[in-house]
Amino acid sequence: MTAVDASPPKELPLTAKAFKTDQDVRWCPGCGDYAILNSVQRLLPELGLKRENIVFVSGIGCSSRFPYYLNTYGMHSIHGRAPAIATGLAVARPDLSVWVVTGDGDALSIGGNHLIHVLRRNVNVKILLFNNEIYGLTKGQYSPTSKPGKITKSTPMGSIDHPFNAVSLALGAEATFVARALDSDRAGLTRALRAAARHRGTAVVEIFQNCPVFNDGAFDLQREPGRQHRHLIPLRHREPVRFGASGEIGVIRDSRTGTLSVRAVAESDPESVVVHDEQRPDPSQAFSLSRLGGPDPAHIVTGVFRAVQRPTYDDLARAQVEAAKEAAPANLAALLRGNESWTVT
Repeated sequence: MTAVDASPPKELPLTAKAFKTDQDVRWCPGCGDYAILNSVQRLLPELGLKRENIVFVSGIGCSSRFPYYLNTYGMHSIHGRAPAIATGLAVARPDLSVWVVTGDGDALSIGGNHLIHVLRRNVNVKILLFNNEIYGLTKGQYSPTSKPGKITKSTPMGSIDHPFNAVSLALGAEATFVARALDSDRAGLTRALRAAARHRGTAVVEIFQNCPVFNDGAFDLQREPGRQHRHLIPLRHREPVRFGASGEIGVIRDSRTGTLSVRAVAESDPESVVVHDEQRPDPSQAFSLSRLGGPDPAHIVTGVFRAVQRPTYDDLARAQVEAAKEAAPANLAALLRGNESWTVT
């Protein structure tokens, strides 16, 4: 008699195709969201997780259609509140990989308060912040990241607001992981996404992406064929911050004032070239790198700015619950009720 193998069949590794849905992807032709979606779908198989253990939560905006296009669990939530919903998921379900997809309007305007608090709490979620410097879904109003003077339907004489720098904001909120990427730079975007996925704690990745209808060309300097290497400054851990065709340009620290600037390496003291350390506990150098160029920069710094370890909010919350159960396993109701109560008659 031939023995029958009763063991369950081995599951084949998932591919990018496994994370695509049957929904028509509906963004404007030329939108940077297509490139980001493709990069995320290619990344997800690397996590080694089942699709039912991955959740994408979005707010409102063009970027927030993401849950429809990923074959995972997902929720299209309310404007600006995706971090709050994701926090609840991360605390209640430690078995899930929780992702937030948001835009510059959704995250930095109505959702600004929720964003900074999820960052400081260090909840174990990954936040993809799409930044096209405009409100796209609501048809072209200026956003919290629009450049000064930007003419839109809501600022016909030009914006008089000073814009947020999303990376600076995240670093100021003590985020443990902060990165930036450009939609057209697939290699750089994939590196940032992969590092964010590995991080234990809140990981925020700002992704500059083009809106071809309402803010076309916002990042043309960084896309120009043959010249983009002069305008993109890639960060690499424990390496000097140099760029250009042959690394001839560098980020230089002034020995007298400590400020950073972009200059030719040949015209500078080699010792003054900044060496990047994403694991440095003090975020001040990362913050200075995020400020290079001001609100209308010729140069954009990309890569991982900060990646440090700190206890996560969800781990600490679950530990408190377990400690409370052990301390009063037979009288949990009394513990929850507390010692102070009132009877209203």
